[in-house]
Amino acid sequence: MFPIDDNNPTRLTPYVTYGLIAVNIVVFIHQVMLAPQQLEQFFQLYAVVPRELTASFTGIPISVPQAIPEPLTLITSQFLHGGFLHIAGNMLFLWIFGNNIEDKLGHVKYFIFYITCGILAALAQWFFSMQSGIPSLGASGAIAGVMGAYILRFPNAQIRTLVFLGPFIVFPNIPAIFFLGLWFVQQALYGIASLGVQTNVGMESGGIAYWAHAGGFVFGALLAPLLGLFSDRPKSF
Repeated sequence: MFPIDDNNPTRLTPYVTYGLIAVNIVVFIHQVMLAPQQLEQFFQLYAVVPRELTASFTGIPISVPQAIPEPLTLITSQFLHGGFLHIAGNMLFLWIFGNNIEDKLGHVKYFIFYITCGILAALAQWFFSMQSGIPSLGASGAIAGVMGAYILRFPNAQIRTLVFLGPFIVFPNIPAIFFLGLWFVQQALYGIASLGVQTNVGMESGGIAYWAHAGGFVFGALLAPLLGLFSDRPKSF
């Protein structure tokens, strides 16, 4: 299932959502222009490498020189992607769900919320793979936080969805509580199934950081109400 759009109008122009999408695309274009070895080094420097993050937390010197302090990769990793399908899927979800949450929180709180969800999601994945040397990257955790807020605030919003049923393609409207609820259950179950799985691509089980997805979703649902998710007062910033 792939979301196409929702029937949820907004009052504010979602400048932060547009800006986040633009930055992700610009960084991805930069990645595409790098040679394979340069790209690997780029990921090592700016993605979260769990064992290096663990070392930084415990005060152990990191053998590989870093362009930035290792904890800052919890932010920079949110703007890196492993391929075209990775960034296309993430930006599609951010485009559909981000504008409504920005509309409710306002631009500044939404930006803080987004980055914080990404950091907490990355830490959730790190918790289950502290000694992994495989870089973790992508906006998925932050976007999962947006989705966790969305399911709380707009459970009955209709999500127009592309669904493949064998040889047939249909476009049903699915309530957000079912679409996003199913997505969360899948991520949680896959995360549990991935425990102890060894992989050479991405973080766990074929390169998908399921715990970042599930963790980001939960953190988003917890954090957004504290920032005014259910307030209907007009936002100007």
